[in-house]
Amino acid sequence: MSTISINKTKIPLGKKEQIKINVGSLASGTKIDLHVNVFRSKNPGPTLLVTGGVHGDEINGIEIIRTALERNYFDKLEKGTVIAIPLLNVYGFINFSRETPDGKDVNRSFPGNLNGSLSSRVARSLTKEILPLIDYGLDFHTGGAARYNYPQIRYTAFHEKSKELAHAFGAPITIASTPLSKSWRKVAMSKNVPVLVFEGGESLRYDGFTIQKGLEGIKRVMSTIGMLSEEAKPLNTIQINKMLWQRASQAGLFQWTKQSGQWVIENEPIGFINDPYGREKTIIKAKKSGYIVGHNNAPVVSLGDPLFHIGYDWD
Repeated sequence: MSTISINKTKIPLGKKEQIKINVGSLASGTKIDLHVNVFRSKNPGPTLLVTGGVHGDEINGIEIIRTALERNYFDKLEKGTVIAIPLLNVYGFINFSRETPDGKDVNRSFPGNLNGSLSSRVARSLTKEILPLIDYGLDFHTGGAARYNYPQIRYTAFHEKSKELAHAFGAPITIASTPLSKSWRKVAMSKNVPVLVFEGGESLRYDGFTIQKGLEGIKRVMSTIGMLSEEAKPLNTIQINKMLWQRASQAGLFQWTKQSGQWVIENEPIGFINDPYGREKTIIKAKKSGYIVGHNNAPVVSLGDPLFHIGYDWD
């Protein structure tokens, strides 16, 4: 498209704009705006959306896009358009929270409703204003609730275009998964727009390795779809097709002895849970051979809490 329009602002080829989309306000009257950065090459081409902070406490994703903007990743496109939104859930961000004030999850609120809750309004703004314009999406997330995710890219299973883009991203781990109901990825796929979800690190905590892998992945995807002239050389990635959560068989004080990114063998000890009185210790053994793609850093766990996320069907 020679000219695109976002929130009634027209952006022709060869221009860049910063646009605010109001999605609501707090009880104090403070407005909640989405800050949308648009970069357009002089040459037509695909449109890539990069988003972070759909969960307000997932700082690594916000930092990845912030750094990409600071380093001018999108200023010299060979062709096409990049739309960058570093922070979707402003309320959650300022309150160190995953959710919006109504306790709802933005990423379970799509396609949203402009007359609904703040979560629903954020979702609807993205669905109405941005989704019709894009060809690809990268959505940056972080492990929640003290859970650390090894840097990984997730794509929609059995969708070949998504798989190709995920392997081009080149994260250490690539995972085929089914989009969650009412998620951004699910709604985008209903319009045949492949959105990849990058997961890495832990909420409310910077992780330099994750941030670097996210930044590298953005450039590799841009090169693959022709936005940059530099070639994206293939990287080794572990393809995971099936995963399981290994959960706490009892409450207590948890310590892991194997962590995310490591290979484990079935029945190998990977952690333990102590009772707080020094009387009992439970050894946790791997239920499957595979790669740990995520682990729990919480020192105190309850019965049934997730401890390890293990990818056990890999290529």
